[in-house]
Amino acid sequence: MKKIVFILLAIGLLAFSCKTRSTETVTVDLTPQDSLAATKAALTLPEEPVFDIVTTEGTIRVRLFKDTPLHRDNFSKLALAGYYDNLLFHRVINGFMIQGGDPFTRDTSLVTRWGEGGPSYTIKAEMRDADGNPLHRHVKGALAAARQGDLANPFKESSGSQFYLVQDPEHCVHLDGEYTVFGETIAGLHVIDKIAAQPTDHLDRPLKEIRILSVKPNKELNNN
Repeated sequence: MKKIVFILLAIGLLAFSCKTRSTETVTVDLTPQDSLAATKAALTLPEEPVFDIVTTEGTIRVRLFKDTPLHRDNFSKLALAGYYDNLLFHRVINGFMIQGGDPFTRDTSLVTRWGEGGPSYTIKAEMRDADGNPLHRHVKGALAAARQGDLANPFKESSGSQFYLVQDPEHCVHLDGEYTVFGETIAGLHVIDKIAAQPTDHLDRPLKEIRILSVKPNKELNNN
């Protein structure tokens, strides 16, 4: 029973992370100039680029998948434009995952709206192959896109910026084929564990600030 309750809460968390938006503006877009420059820079990267997510707790190195090109290109563009710099991991559940990518988390005065922020677009789901099977599974360190819940989002389109990293695959298996997994951790799994183990409040917000300092392409690996 305890495991069932945990799974139900976990599903609610990922859906709530990008909850239905209010009538107020809750989006943060790149400027056209930044978007164009970052898009051009992304075109110089390999099919499966490697990025270093540098955090206050250490570096998580991820490789993006070529068979999820919409998510790969969007993450690359935002990273190259500095969109993720100085954002918090705003939702953390030990034994499940860590979540970040909300631009509102730069501002502690917006704490009641953390989990709502992102650009003014969503990304078409890239969850299943031609036979309807999950394209990628929620293994430990999987990089996946958060999204709104099914009622507000019947096509399961992804948030434009919010993502999560799997800490415990046993509690994420039910998410396979429901959320788009678009990358994998190739170094720094211990950093995910370290972040996941941080004490949190009743809304799963870490009690101390855990920030993404930067998300940068790994020049050495991308040039190989």
